[in-house]
Amino acid sequence: MLKIFSLLRKGLKKSFDNIRNEQLKNNLLQAIPFWIGSVITGFFAVMYAKIFAWGEHLLNFMMNWHAWTIFIIAPIGFVLSWWLVKEFAPYAKGSGIPQVMAAVELANPKEHTKIRSLLSLKIIVFKIISSVVLVIGGGAVGREGPTIQIAGSVFRKVNEYLPHWWPKISKKNMIMTGAAAGLAAAFNTPLGGIAFAVEELSKTHINYFKTALFTAVIIAGLTAQTLAGSYLYLGYPKTNDVSLMVMFPIILVAGTSGILASQLSVLMLRMSDWKKRKLKTDKANVIFLVICALLIASIAYFINREILGSGKEIMERVLFTKDKHEDWYVPILRMLGPALSFTSGGAGGIFAPALSAGASIGSVISGAIHLTPNETNVVILAGMVAFLTGITRAPFTSAIIVLEMTDRHSLIFHLMLAGMVSSLLSILVSRHSLYDVIKVNFLAEIRSKE
Repeated sequence: MLKIFSLLRKGLKKSFDNIRNEQLKNNLLQAIPFWIGSVITGFFAVMYAKIFAWGEHLLNFMMNWHAWTIFIIAPIGFVLSWWLVKEFAPYAKGSGIPQVMAAVELANPKEHTKIRSLLSLKIIVFKIISSVVLVIGGGAVGREGPTIQIAGSVFRKVNEYLPHWWPKISKKNMIMTGAAAGLAAAFNTPLGGIAFAVEELSKTHINYFKTALFTAVIIAGLTAQTLAGSYLYLGYPKTNDVSLMVMFPIILVAGTSGILASQLSVLMLRMSDWKKRKLKTDKANVIFLVICALLIASIAYFINREILGSGKEIMERVLFTKDKHEDWYVPILRMLGPALSFTSGGAGGIFAPALSAGASIGSVISGAIHLTPNETNVVILAGMVAFLTGITRAPFTSAIIVLEMTDRHSLIFHLMLAGMVSSLLSILVSRHSLYDVIKVNFLAEIRSKE
């Protein structure tokens, strides 16, 4: 096998040596790794999405068969998800976005070798397994953040496997481009992927890698569409015939969502810090996880099953059916579920749970002030943008993602207003985003080991 691989490399080099135009040759050599990484990323994004959806369907099947099974599968899922990460890939825990942010910062001549603990083939395998196990166990997590870490790992490995004669490509640009391609493929939101790279990751002038970024996002998105078909993450909610007066409930929902999202971030960080200080043994961690799992199971069994899973069903129901108004306590459940799941130590993202929490807040408030169905849809979308902004502190990215996943381009100003209001008010609770704080913790931990 190695001999075949070596022959392929030699044949590839010979083919490129035959190109007489040096500029064309160099441009091709610079572009090909990004193309390869994008195709692989699109494939992984679609396969992961299908496996993750299968996990959620399995959970629903067991709950519909006998609801009491949640008391068995939840503790098993939480403990197994945590154990897989702890034993095999410690940096596969949580979302994956802070890991990519940390990897971008480590992509310098002195520290680039430390990136392999954050982005690797092992990370890909256990990120997928752990997050699927957690969602089968009722964890309120998503797959979008993990897809970004998976994509960053793919691009890093592609860069690593380039032969010695290949022109050197910036590790930082590869990782940032991979993350953008991952988000674009996960949500089918190419502009969102680009905005994410620029707003959340990039401290480099975009001119240095804009062509690679745009190309990678397009190829990853097209690969995902080829495998999964052309689709919108949510669909086309009705938002026509809405007056400018809807801006006032948008501001109300955005402010509420931003503050609550920031409070949720602070709560999750405090829980993680408490776990690190108090739970020193595996036994203590297992007891904590079983308690968390049983708490989620009890709420799902006795109160409302909507505490389980990523929350996409909530978004689809309130946007596309007549059942638009959630009970007042559902936003609390949609925040409690991610708080317990995200801090469990297993793998799983918070993008989709944040969107569903924002949707439920918009649903409750629009019901309380008796908005029309179309106005309710606009306010729900604004709540989604605002809550995601409160978590990420990336208002432009949040607005673009929600705009693209619903194809409601006419609402660009409404959604950007929601993001801006949320961004301003969330700072009153905490100056730093959840991802920034976790990134700093990862960097301190990795650097202290050297």
